[in-house]
Amino acid sequence: MAKITSRRKAIAFFVVLGCSLVALAVALQVGWIILSWREGVKLFFGIIFFLAIIAGMILNTIFLVREIRRNEQHDSFINAVTHELKTPITSIRLYLETMQRRDVGEAQRQQFISLMLSDTDRLLRTVEQVLTAGESGYKRGKAHHVELDFEAVVRECLELARTRHHLDRGAIEFESAVGANSVTLNADPVGLRTAVSNLLDNAIKYSRDKVEISVRLETAEEGKLVILRVSDHGVGIPAPELKRIFKRFYRVPGRNSFKVKGTGLGLFIVRAFAKAHGGKAYAASEGEGRGATITLELPRKTA
Repeated sequence: MAKITSRRKAIAFFVVLGCSLVALAVALQVGWIILSWREGVKLFFGIIFFLAIIAGMILNTIFLVREIRRNEQHDSFINAVTHELKTPITSIRLYLETMQRRDVGEAQRQQFISLMLSDTDRLLRTVEQVLTAGESGYKRGKAHHVELDFEAVVRECLELARTRHHLDRGAIEFESAVGANSVTLNADPVGLRTAVSNLLDNAIKYSRDKVEISVRLETAEEGKLVILRVSDHGVGIPAPELKRIFKRFYRVPGRNSFKVKGTGLGLFIVRAFAKAHGGKAYAASEGEGRGATITLELPRKTA
């Protein structure tokens, strides 16, 4: 919290400094114009140089503020990743030390093994998120693309999410509006599964105590697009944040009160995948506490 306050003070300082310099430059220029308005050539070049100086100061202030905010996001990302890596490692170590120091029954041993496998899955997901986001970005092209049944991929990710988060079937409702025809996409299979899983994980994380998620698959533009909508009834998203949540490392301010952990990379990966495949990803919400809907649109090919 102290770091955030310090950065906000730094941002305020640079904004005030930049505005003060601009005001001072304007005052000096106006005074100079009044004193030398009869000398046309000097006046003309003076105005040109003045505008250049003003533009430079404004750009410099904007750059400094952006760099401070970017550093803040990077620090937040490092803290989040450290937590996501440290927590399961600590848990695994604790179970192993318990099994090493005393005899445990077979039932408890199996329980420990199951919990350690769950922790290793969490570690693997975190590493995969970081590696995926660390790439130069999804490249357009079809070198690694295959024909995929999108509905089958969604159902597979749904079952995985239910198992991973220990949810009953009613927690995530799935509705398909594509009819009997299969929806085939020519896409990167790993990227598609990662994008769908990230949408589900995001909805589950921000559902607070009770998970009630609706997943709907439909088509649009006379079958040219396939649309996946994932809706929750959780904390919601303020209107100014609807576009920012897809930025790398970005976390909505104030959500720490909901004790939601993460790297801030999930929705960034979703948007990167969508763009690389000629689609788009966007969010909608009626406001804080009223849930949110994240939509993934991709070009469709009907088998």
